[in-house]
Amino acid sequence: MKHTDVEANAVNEAAQTTRGSAQNTQKGDWARAPERSNMLALRFICLMALVCGRHVTRLLLPPISIYFLLFAPAQRRHIKRYLFRAIGPQAGWIDGYRLLHAFSSTVLDRVYFLRGRMDLFKVTVDGNAPIDAEVAQGRGAFLLGAHVGSFEVMGACKHQAHQNNLRLAMLMYPDNAQRITAILNAIAVPELRPHVIALGRPHSMLALRDWLDGGGLGGMLADRTLPGSEDQPAHQRGNNIVLPFLGQPACFNDGPFRLAALLRRKVFFMAGLYGGGARYDVRFDPLADFGEPASCAAEREQRIRAALEAYVARLEALCRAYPYNWFNFHDFWLEDSA
Repeated sequence: MKHTDVEANAVNEAAQTTRGSAQNTQKGDWARAPERSNMLALRFICLMALVCGRHVTRLLLPPISIYFLLFAPAQRRHIKRYLFRAIGPQAGWIDGYRLLHAFSSTVLDRVYFLRGRMDLFKVTVDGNAPIDAEVAQGRGAFLLGAHVGSFEVMGACKHQAHQNNLRLAMLMYPDNAQRITAILNAIAVPELRPHVIALGRPHSMLALRDWLDGGGLGGMLADRTLPGSEDQPAHQRGNNIVLPFLGQPACFNDGPFRLAALLRRKVFFMAGLYGGGARYDVRFDPLADFGEPASCAAEREQRIRAALEAYVARLEALCRAYPYNWFNFHDFWLEDSA
């Protein structure tokens, strides 16, 4: 596809849009938060996973989960608030442990997903037919997920007979988890190593446009507001919109949807839900179709708002149905500042 100057300008604007401006960035700026991990421990766990196998290495998960439950007070406070809203006031320590155990399980399983050991898991994939159609037509699409379950299990889709040519890139802020990302990339087999397009870099948005034009899929986790500066012009920022989420107002950024609208792509919700043991359930749901341009600015804003509301509603439904799958361990509702 040939790109006109108008398209190039649109993508440059999208590059600024994805930076977003988070309200109270000093209070809830997760992207600049220090990574809580130990290089030696990470290497040891990965070595255990590769040498001793999944069943033996999983014996480490209960003490690891208990350790973080006892000695990570900030994360424990955020987990408690979330579980009270997702489950109810009856949520207790055992629920916090189950959430952390599920999280540590998905982190461990990343090792095996990146090594191509899909034989260790029972994975079901549902709702992928519309995405197959977009890929077959060479249009590409946006997959908007959340910190729910495992993103790496999306690689299981490559093992489906009809999706051998699936190309998936992750749009993310890579600086927040450099240690674990470096280790996992080192152990991944080349064909399964995640293709990452870093956010906040204008040339990366151009790379995203080319990736989508080649029939690739762009995945983003959209359940966190994006770090930025209030000094940026309004047209260069995504809007932080307060919507009801689990019974409490929460801030969501519409930058990912503005990017999809500028690039005129369809948007799907994605989730790789962890079902315990070796079970994963990969789900895709249509959220919005920005393939046809809006007739006016007001219509475009309405469509973007509707897409964001649909995303939040889908995320809330999953958090209530699978409360131990949301791994967003930060001050999501900005209650510490209050």
